[in-house]
Amino acid sequence: MRLAIVGLGKMGQSILKGLLEAGFLPPEAVGVLDRSPELTEARARAFGVRPLTLMDLKRVARDLAHPGVGYLSIMAGVSTRRIAAALGTRRVVRAMPNLAATIKKSTTVLTALPEARDAGDLAFAEGLFATVGSVHPLDEALFDAFTAMSASAPAYLALVAEALADGGVRMGIPREAALRFAAEVLEATGALLSAKHPALLKDEVASPAGTTIYGLKEIEEAGVRGALIRAVAAATARGRALGEEE
Repeated sequence: MRLAIVGLGKMGQSILKGLLEAGFLPPEAVGVLDRSPELTEARARAFGVRPLTLMDLKRVARDLAHPGVGYLSIMAGVSTRRIAAALGTRRVVRAMPNLAATIKKSTTVLTALPEARDAGDLAFAEGLFATVGSVHPLDEALFDAFTAMSASAPAYLALVAEALADGGVRMGIPREAALRFAAEVLEATGALLSAKHPALLKDEVASPAGTTIYGLKEIEEAGVRGALIRAVAAATARGRALGEEE
């Protein structure tokens, strides 16, 4: 077995699906363990991989502490140093993907202890997460900030989309159409932002005395920009607090 995945929530399933569809590993090289034996069996059957039992997990945990095995964590707030101390091995890679992994559009950052880099664990993680989106190196000191800004961003932007749709509904657009329009414009804006600075894009849309600049005035007066900045700061602080909890 090359890879054991412990926990198959949305993120775990997305990573598993991505690596199998990309042929990164064959199904027989992957083992999975979920919250109960029934869920484990069901997930294993669905993906054609090996189910692990609690006894297997104990064996896997012992192996993880062995120099010949690397460990990859997507736990928010828990540093490579703490993981290494708990497992007794310094072959630790830390990753932070986001929910867009479910559609292979995740932005994932990675960091690793030197021993994990030297053993090829970091390269393995880069290949693994490339199956569900883009992969970037990041200093571990910035992981909590990244989690707050990028990993949490789908929730923030979903709130923006819902608010835009509510505004459309208030002005008479049917709910279903308003939600569709909001989703499409956010997707298109994301594509535009890959080539343009946000301020430039905003200025191109906001023509003098036009409708957009009037809308932007209301957004700024409502403190939306500041609220998003504070949201990132608050989520960063929570990530750091999680790292301090036992």
